[in-house]
Amino acid sequence: MAPSLAWTLSDTDRAHWDVRIVHGDAETAPDRGLADLDEPALVEASLQGRPGAFDLIVERHRRSVYQLCYRFVGNHEDASDLSQDVFIRAFRGLRNFRNASSLSTWLYRIGVNVCINRVNAKAPRMEPIEERQHVDTRSDSPADHLLRSERAARVREAIGRLPDKQRATLILRMYHEMSHQQIAEILGSSVGAVKANFFHALGNLKKILGDQIP
Repeated sequence: MAPSLAWTLSDTDRAHWDVRIVHGDAETAPDRGLADLDEPALVEASLQGRPGAFDLIVERHRRSVYQLCYRFVGNHEDASDLSQDVFIRAFRGLRNFRNASSLSTWLYRIGVNVCINRVNAKAPRMEPIEERQHVDTRSDSPADHLLRSERAARVREAIGRLPDKQRATLILRMYHEMSHQQIAEILGSSVGAVKANFFHALGNLKKILGDQIP
């Protein structure tokens, strides 16, 4: 029988899951020799069915994937569901990963597509959170100041009204601190297109927030 994923989600930490690869009805013990593997070797180990290999992939990337999903939907329950969907899709499509990009880039690409499909299918439920939890305040750029200067819920609502690629570009640039090149790889577009999307996203965000921006 083909292996499958089993998930449990802790109420005390929504960004963490207990992920297990299940073969039939039996769980397999993790392989203790996996911890020092780099990403290509870990992917190969997962494809070979080594116990615990894909679990370690999830362990290394679950927080960044969860934060990406949260930025799209604005509430923990949907973000948890979407994050699980991202890793399930990654698990099922791992043979399509050819190391042409980094594993994190590939997972972000899956995450963006999953999130865009969700937000286009239904309106997200927005929840208030502390802005400092997700925004790096070390930078003093005008774009960072724009997002820090407004209440988090109001800004998230405005971001949710942006076109898909502008929204994805702004989230990856502002909250995940990615370069234009990294975003281009994730979105499958050119660096020039990413720069244009980011410029228009900031402009549209200012229009949406209007005189709420100091």
